Amino acid sequence: MKNLLVYKKPEEKNVKTIARILKCSKIIAKLLVNRGIKTPEKAFSFLYPRLEDLTDPFLLKDMDKGVKRIWKAIINHEKFLIFGDFDADGITATSLINDFLLYTGAEVSWYIPHRIKEGHSLKKQHINMAVKQNIDIIITVDCGSNCDEAVNDAAKEDIDIIITDHHEINNIHTSKAFALINPKRKDCSAGLSYLAGVGVAFYLIIALRKYMRKKGFWENIKEPNLIEYCDLVAIGTIADMVPLTNENRILSVRGIKVLQRGKRPGIKTLLDISGVDYNNIDSDDIPFKIVPRINAAGRLSHARICVTLFTAIEKTGTKQTAALLDELNKKRQIIEKSIIEDIEKKINQDTKILKKSSIILWDKSWNPSVLGIAASKIAKKYYRPVILIARGLNPAMGSCRSIENINIYQILNMCSHFFEKFGGHSMAAGFSIKQEKIEDFSEEFEKKIIENYSKKNLKKKILIDSSLELNEITEEFINETNQLKPFGNSNPAPLFSCSDVKVVSSIIFGTKHRKMILEKSGFKKEAIHFNIKNIIDLPMYFKKIIFRLTLNRFNKKNIPQLIIEHT
Repeated sequence: MKNLLVYKKPEEKNVKTIARILKCSKIIAKLLVNRGIKTPEKAFSFLYPRLEDLTDPFLLKDMDKGVKRIWKAIINHEKFLIFGDFDADGITATSLINDFLLYTGAEVSWYIPHRIKEGHSLKKQHINMAVKQNIDIIITVDCGSNCDEAVNDAAKEDIDIIITDHHEINNIHTSKAFALINPKRKDCSAGLSYLAGVGVAFYLIIALRKYMRKKGFWENIKEPNLIEYCDLVAIGTIADMVPLTNENRILSVRGIKVLQRGKRPGIKTLLDISGVDYNNIDSDDIPFKIVPRINAAGRLSHARICVTLFTAIEKTGTKQTAALLDELNKKRQIIEKSIIEDIEKKINQDTKILKKSSIILWDKSWNPSVLGIAASKIAKKYYRPVILIARGLNPAMGSCRSIENINIYQILNMCSHFFEKFGGHSMAAGFSIKQEKIEDFSEEFEKKIIENYSKKNLKKKILIDSSLELNEITEEFINETNQLKPFGNSNPAPLFSCSDVKVVSSIIFGTKHRKMILEKSGFKKEAIHFNIKNIIDLPMYFKKIIFRLTLNRFNKKNIPQLIIEHT
């Protein structure tokens, strides 16, 4: 099915008003309106995000209960356990809560489960561990909303559990948690359902600091500047692919500025080994260079490596840890490449696969820890929901990734009777399933997709911000559009189009990437086209190209460069 090119048509009145009042260029105003930002007030808040504009954390349901219980635990010297998830969101949230509580003088330990041996979220075995360690209070981060059995076991042991999470909450909820702080609760009216797990954790420490101020706690100890925690928030938020608008934008923009100061030894060392100059860190460096190395720990070793790195006070030892993450990421890339090649082979051998509205495949040899990344790439390439199942385990483990406008969590919920456990979001989810149920589930999932969504949902819309001539592409223009960074979910990098473009010269690099010099009307620009399907018969003329823009730094100069997305 061919992609559908759609040119955005913002209301000229809104564009002119924003450009006039904010004294910004018309293209910036147009890009803002294209992203649903239609008033000067909202445009100003978007371009100049401020921490003061964050929503009151006490609007989150159960925040007051959670804060008061934590305060009581601090002053009574009770023992805390922070229980996190093993992805970048959970790792940063664990590090954040740990650092804040340690600063207050609390007795704190933390725990991240092993991805394969223990799986997601809190379980009975973790409660038994907490009992042996004489833990009084457990704070979960980026998990916990659907682990009622473990929470109820904790209640029997007089351990209070405060859940901070952002995942969807399953239908039946009988938890005895002391507090459930999750903006996706149906009875939560804070309007913060788009927060990442680390975002919810950050709201907890904002509320806690405020409450402790009221109690006079900071009269004897310097009140912490929470801006210094925003580096962790930015990494976790961008990593979890939540919408980069509203609060998430405020926290990410501020966090990138904190990262540029290089104050956290472990993160600075990780930036170094990733080839990122912390002074000039760009928001694109986080998802493409930093996050893969963080997530590689949980996928191929243990995520606790990263918490140890991020909470390190001294630089000593951080270089070895960062080097280990780099090595694990290289191994992850090799495994991922092998799985994707295997998937492509299955698709080529069975023509029925691409005739369906979803792709569901399984194999005994697949590493379950890497299936999420592979599923994302297959979903992007074939534009339909993808589920990959590792049958080498019992129960088998499935990783799910979706596309825009298809809520994969909703469909999984309709099929929940097949699963041992499941959870996730609208775009990404996971489950465990008994081997004998896989084929029946596969049929039911496809059936539910067809019943709830039309074929139109499988046609990818490419939303183009504006047409742009080569002579308009300058360093100044790109710097101007970069004011909208960080780009991501709900705030995509601007896409432009240009027609009738000649290729003056080109070279192939890697195995399927092409670097070109493009020309139109006497103006030339550098361009790169990644992952070309056919490198044998390369065109020397394009009727139309769809591209985004970047600056390629070479010999201390910034050279405008087109990154071609579609031709």
